[in-house]
Amino acid sequence: MDRPLVLSVQNVTSGYRTGGLLQKKVEQIVLHDVSFDIYHREIVALVGESGSGKSTLARTILGMVQPDKGQVIHYTKRPQMIFQDPYSSLNPAYTVGWILEEPLRIYGKYDAPERKRRVRDILDKVELPPECLAAKPAELSGGQRQRVSIAVSLIQRPKFIIADEPVSALDVTIQAQILKLLRDLRDKLDLSYLFISHDLNVVWQLCDRVLVMKDGVIVEQGPVREVFDDPQCDYTRELLEAAE
Repeated sequence: MDRPLVLSVQNVTSGYRTGGLLQKKVEQIVLHDVSFDIYHREIVALVGESGSGKSTLARTILGMVQPDKGQVIHYTKRPQMIFQDPYSSLNPAYTVGWILEEPLRIYGKYDAPERKRRVRDILDKVELPPECLAAKPAELSGGQRQRVSIAVSLIQRPKFIIADEPVSALDVTIQAQILKLLRDLRDKLDLSYLFISHDLNVVWQLCDRVLVMKDGVIVEQGPVREVFDDPQCDYTRELLEAAE
């Protein structure tokens, strides 16, 4: 592929260590020799059953879990995450304007007028009206909250986003609107996504390629239409049959 890389995961084995200071630490390996690349403006799906290792992979990519073997190479700065439940990921005590401006305050590079300009700009890009800035998350609909969550992930202008089940808590109509928004943002802002989902119908609508994970191993990967039309792995066939 002639597009530039945004992420390269190379032979990553990763997991967790349990036990306190006085206890022997136990290592639980979750990911086993995982390798894949994501290219500029690609939307790559990560699918698999609960417990297959999808969340551990996301945390490893973001640096929250350190690989035991292999490496994660980022070719962009400050990758961000869109969470499944926008209500729990947004601070209920503050207004949308404060929530959006806070990452810029922490970053410390911008004065107050520039921060507010950037907040208004990103609110417009996620197609929310200015009056949402004065609202708290509980005063918004589920779809509006997810748009705010997307805006938070974009406020520092990253080029790579991990989207963790971002439409699973929404009804079908709102899902379609958010999927369209993600596609439009990809095109307008030159974004790349790792899109974690259990919904293969959503993956079919949105994604370019798919990674199928089982027990911490990528058992199949390729263009979505090729994998879905002619799966080579029994596990992939099982997932597709369950989705029909």
